[in-house]
Amino acid sequence: MSILRTAGDDEVTGLAAEQYAADRKAIGYVPSHTRVMSLNPEAVAAFENLIRAIVPSLGLRRYELVTLAAAGALRSKACRLAHGRKSLKAIDEEELIAIAADFRTAGLTEAEVAMMEFAERMCGDSSSMTDADSARLRELGFSDREILDITLAASARNYYSRALHALAVEVDEPPGLSAQLREALLAHL
Repeated sequence: MSILRTAGDDEVTGLAAEQYAADRKAIGYVPSHTRVMSLNPEAVAAFENLIRAIVPSLGLRRYELVTLAAAGALRSKACRLAHGRKSLKAIDEEELIAIAADFRTAGLTEAEVAMMEFAERMCGDSSSMTDADSARLRELGFSDREILDITLAASARNYYSRALHALAVEVDEPPGLSAQLREALLAHL
């Protein structure tokens, strides 16, 4: 549990109150990560704007696949669970369980596997990456913009997940996850 004192629902104001309300509307509650990160609501808004700039070029499915791969590489339970739930908007549960268990054998396209491997590598040891890593994505048909946005999506998850780890933010159990999906999302962390 984070040592940071967060605003309760009855004391939150301004932009942070808007962020709490947005989560309540979207997912039915205010997760611990929103409560902590909303201590700097302008930073949260900037992060959300970055994500809104990335998703259109990739599409929701690809964005969530990259995010799940990055969160897995970072061993982020909070992000795997939260994005597992969000992924259900673009990926049916049976396929998502297979992806969470092992995306390499889940029946994804070669391009989807490559972008997930790219995200894993970037979150594991980006300093060892070379042009060959990006060239592989280009060979599979990704545009320069998509390659950049895959990189930005993985980088954004790196930022957010590491901040949650460093601040010891409590991992929430998002509603709407089956026990099987939850187990698959957390199995290799």
